[in-house]
Amino acid sequence: MTTTGRIQVLRASERPATPWLNGGGVTREVAGSPAGAGLADFDWRVSLADVASAGPFSPFPGIDRVITLVEGAGMVLAVDGVEQLVDAPFRPFAFPGDAATDCRLLGGPVVDFNVMTRRGRTDAAVELRTGPGSVAVPERSTVLLVCLAGSAVVDGGTELGRYDAAVLDAPGAHQLRPDGVTAAITFRTAD
Repeated sequence: MTTTGRIQVLRASERPATPWLNGGGVTREVAGSPAGAGLADFDWRVSLADVASAGPFSPFPGIDRVITLVEGAGMVLAVDGVEQLVDAPFRPFAFPGDAATDCRLLGGPVVDFNVMTRRGRTDAAVELRTGPGSVAVPERSTVLLVCLAGSAVVDGGTELGRYDAAVLDAPGAHQLRPDGVTAAITFRTAD
């Protein structure tokens, strides 16, 4: 982790992989709030998961989720019995974390990008950026940038490689220049 002005950089190379209890994959946490919070007490959490085999998702009561396919042929998610095809890269799909969710892989392992927020405390807007532009950090908000493909430059000097992230938590505007796809997630604290 490095900090440059109002930008905290989180390098992908510094993230440990946490194996799933069911053996179906591993998760690498990108960032979460509050810092050091576990699965039972986070307000928001962002991770990348290597999904190696089909199976049920762990339930997360009171959590809203957004999942985005990053690598692989995709998957079919059965959310409370309703199937949703998740086979297009970089197309976010939102669903409740407390819904019974099962995953069937379409053609081998996948990597997915996960955004989770605790209902009533925080909400998130997930936007995927492919061209240059401004990223606004509103009052009482945090923006997390995660480079999902290619590379990106923030404010003309902070470089992000694939899966690197930048935390922007001071209100104001930042310039983003992605060469690929960068997720911009705005987390707002509930009133």
